Amino acid sequence: MSAKTNTDDADASRRKIFIITAIASALLVALLVFWATRSRSDGAGQQPQLAGALRAGAPEFAQARERIVVDFNADDDAFESTRAVGDIVMTMRPKVRNFTGRTLSGLELQATVVDLDNNPVRQRTVIAVPTDRQPELEQNKVMEVPIMIEGFKKDDVRANIRIEVTGVKFK
Repeated sequence: MSAKTNTDDADASRRKIFIITAIASALLVALLVFWATRSRSDGAGQQPQLAGALRAGAPEFAQARERIVVDFNADDDAFESTRAVGDIVMTMRPKVRNFTGRTLSGLELQATVVDLDNNPVRQRTVIAVPTDRQPELEQNKVMEVPIMIEGFKKDDVRANIRIEVTGVKFK
C-alpha cells in the first residue's frame, strides 16, 4: 500500500463523515421547523371553555361582569416579540380585580387583537381561575393573568387589544 492510497482512503472517510453530518443536520432542522409550525397551529381552533360558568345572557352574569374589573393598558401591559420561525407573539398581562363581594372559583377571559376597522385579527380564550397557581380569586383581591397569542404575520395590522370577561363561577 502506498501513501497515495492511504490519503485517498482518508479523504473518502472524511467525505462520508461530512455527508452524514450534513444529512443529519438537515433532518434535524426540518424536524424543528415542522414541530414549531405544528405547535403554533394546533391550538388555533380549540379555545378552552369554563364548564358550568355563567355567561352572557344570564342576568347574574351582567351584574358580576360589571364588578370584575380588568385593568389593561396595551402600551404598558402588552409586549411583542418575533420568533425564529418568522411569526410574532404577543404577551399580555392584564390585572383582574374582584369587587363582586363573593369568591370566584372560575374565571374565563377572552383577549382579542383587532385591526383598524375593529375586526378581530386573532383571539384567545384563557381560564384564569382555577389554575395550579391560582385556585380561586377572593373578594377585593387582584391577580395578574398572563395571556399569549401567537401566529401573527408581520403584515397583520394590530391596532388595539380588547380583554373581556366571558365566563364566571362563584364559590
